[in-house]
Amino acid sequence: MAIASNDTRLTLGGRHAHLWWIRPGTLTDPAELARCRALLTDDEREKTDRFRFARDRHTCLITRVLVRTTLSRYCDIPPARWRFRTNDHARPEIGTPPSTIRFNLSHTNGLIVCLVSRGREVGVDVESLNRANRWLDLAERFFAPREAAVLRRVDASERPTRFLEYWTLKEAYVKARGLGLAIPLTGFSFDLPARAPDDIRIRFTPAIDDDDTRWQFTLERFGRDHLVATAVQRDGPEPVRITLHEAVAPLV
Repeated sequence: MAIASNDTRLTLGGRHAHLWWIRPGTLTDPAELARCRALLTDDEREKTDRFRFARDRHTCLITRVLVRTTLSRYCDIPPARWRFRTNDHARPEIGTPPSTIRFNLSHTNGLIVCLVSRGREVGVDVESLNRANRWLDLAERFFAPREAAVLRRVDASERPTRFLEYWTLKEAYVKARGLGLAIPLTGFSFDLPARAPDDIRIRFTPAIDDDDTRWQFTLERFGRDHLVATAVQRDGPEPVRITLHEAVAPLV
């Protein structure tokens, strides 16, 4: 991945995808937050206000504004004009104005990410590396048998990170397909070669109607606390180039 600056207007070629990221805690100015809130529709503001905790309301607000301002970097559409819909499996998509841009969002405590491409499906997931959980129990329930076997073999100190690598990749793939839980997590698995970390491969059981050659995957560390996985649809042997862009205040 390459890293780019927070440019105002960008082009997005057919073999490129851009991964935008922001730390929501960096946006604290009341005047800017008011401008951000003004970009949302009445329905979006109502949904944002339903969250019980202020931190969650703040994250929801910045997530919604990030996708609006990001999309407007690639076309002459003001951020407030975008309208969104969800598909039959609740994946957000552009409603109006019509656009060939595809996007996907993810957020966790301290980080929000938005992956965009033109004319190809994309999925992204971010997780905190500081999560505590019963990793093996979850793997036995939700992972393919070969992935659970790998987790049983790795050193206990490495198990949380390896679990989250599998988990974020699975989430990114499912989100790119746009089918939600209609895709069983046990129906596909990932190979994570230690000597070639960029050569991540997916394998499907007969239960999944898909072709492993049409997907490209990445894992990226953001500092010490976050892990981001991407899934990008391919249309040939040439890889899709993913560029990182940090969104910084002021967003609006």
